[in-house]
Amino acid sequence: MGQENTKYQWVTPFNIITGIVLFVGLILTILRFTQGIGAVTNLDNNNPWGMWIGFDLLCGVALAAGGYVTSSACYVFGLKRFHSAVRPAILTAFLGYALVVFALHYDVGRPWKLPYPIFVSQGTSSLLFEVGLCVFLYLTVLFVETTPAAFEWLGFKRLRTWVVRLTLVLTIFGVVLSTLHQSSLGALFMIAPSKLHPLWYSGYLHVYFFISSMFAGMSMVIFEGSMAHRWLHHKMDAAHLAESEGVAFGFGKAASFVMMGYVGIKVIGLAVDNNWHYLTTGWGAWYLLELVGFVLFPAILYSMGAREKNLTFIRIASLWTVLGIVLNRLNVSLVAFNWNLPPADRYVPSFMEVGTTIFIVFVGITAYRIITAKMPILYEHPDYKEEHS
Repeated sequence: MGQENTKYQWVTPFNIITGIVLFVGLILTILRFTQGIGAVTNLDNNNPWGMWIGFDLLCGVALAAGGYVTSSACYVFGLKRFHSAVRPAILTAFLGYALVVFALHYDVGRPWKLPYPIFVSQGTSSLLFEVGLCVFLYLTVLFVETTPAAFEWLGFKRLRTWVVRLTLVLTIFGVVLSTLHQSSLGALFMIAPSKLHPLWYSGYLHVYFFISSMFAGMSMVIFEGSMAHRWLHHKMDAAHLAESEGVAFGFGKAASFVMMGYVGIKVIGLAVDNNWHYLTTGWGAWYLLELVGFVLFPAILYSMGAREKNLTFIRIASLWTVLGIVLNRLNVSLVAFNWNLPPADRYVPSFMEVGTTIFIVFVGITAYRIITAKMPILYEHPDYKEEHS
């Protein structure tokens, strides 16, 4: 299992949908880079950052946090029972960050200028420079961490051995970089206190972003593992199948603790800023929906699932948490941003912005399917059965 060659069916409903999405996405890409950003978006001077930043960047980076969470659990804290989840999590993180950079081209334009802030003109006093530098370095780390699977597939044993020796160093470096840029994305919005609604604005916003990335990463590992178990079951070997439930229960239990702590510091933030009176408004109801409905509720569901060994509860909670992270990042960047503008001046993404985002998501799914079909991601390579790398 995992190494067997199976006849692939090209004409399936999902493949047809994927082909249509990719074709439409290519058309939108051509429009964006030939007609300009104004031809495909509803951005303006009041709203210079739209869905491509709110979803593709903020949500993408948060949901790709499973890479540093899983690798640190396995290699730093020595929890070898999570070993089978490391390669899928690292691959998901690598593709997630690669797609973040890919999506930034649509928002910023001029792809040939991408290395400019790093190698030509460093704005060392800018949070955006720190974010860009950390993402650049972490994407490099993730690329190196994914190479052992590629080297095993290609038969490059010596190169694979050299990279495996760097595992612990790469893991620690990745955790440091993730800590920096996950929190810095939240700190970006601290420079706009008059634009972001007081319920979402806080002096602890960078802390909120980092802590939420932890349970976002764990939830994404569970969710991605559930999807892989459902659709790529034939690619998994006995070890991965046997360890999958343990990974889900372990991360579910850990996520429930982190989420409860997150709720606690959010309440402390409300008290410090004395924003209780906003909770009785419509914005307050929306804020409580996010905090109670998409953090506290899945945290309780996680704890119940871990205690009762109910895998269904864990999987539902992982999906619910992923949706909650998306809601939180969109609230900070779009919904609660410029909250005091008249309705006519509020930003609503165009259908072409939404279509481009869907295109980018499907590019990631397609890449994941191709890589897992070719490389030993969901199974151990026969030549390295006795190793944990």
